[in-house]
Amino acid sequence: MRTQTKETQAQLTPQKAIEILVEGNKRFVNNLKANRNLLQQVNETSTGQHPFAIILSCIDSRTSAELIFDQGLGDIFSARIAGNIVNEDILGSMEFACKVAGSKLIVVLGHTKCGAVKGACDHVEMGNLTSLVKKIEPSVNAVETEGARNSSNAEFVEKVAETNVHKMLDEIQEKSPILKEMIEQGEIGIIGGMYDVENGAVEFYEHTFNK
Repeated sequence: MRTQTKETQAQLTPQKAIEILVEGNKRFVNNLKANRNLLQQVNETSTGQHPFAIILSCIDSRTSAELIFDQGLGDIFSARIAGNIVNEDILGSMEFACKVAGSKLIVVLGHTKCGAVKGACDHVEMGNLTSLVKKIEPSVNAVETEGARNSSNAEFVEKVAETNVHKMLDEIQEKSPILKEMIEQGEIGIIGGMYDVENGAVEFYEHTFNK
């Protein structure tokens, strides 16, 4: 598997970037990892990097983007924070990835059975975690359910996790004029998805590609 170069990155479209991730996740689910020489990739990326996507995912130990999309060194930027939420630092990282380093795609990746989402559903308050889970609470409030509005309701938790992904996609475009303009110009795409911790599969939701 080739290491991403400036030339291969430049040739990619947002749609092609998605296809690479979809194909990589299929390999992961089927335990068919691509043949890579990681030490060679260390050498090939020693003078620069040209990742084709930036993936915002949770810190959950089961959701390493490089693994679940079967990517190598230099292929993707990986931003990880509990609950895959957006803040100023995450936005700055995305702006660097896309505007400076040339990435073609932004992915917001949630996952099933998310502890941060459960904490938001239960209105957990604990140190600095309090302010983090409050960023997920708008998604909690937006979801309707006939059952319990807490983490004991598994269906409610998963609906909140999905809603949170969509809200983060909106926040990226609302809070970053740089990224919004790049999306509108068709320079990059943005897409949300959900990783299933039970089977390793990623379900992509929606995308914004103008070209």
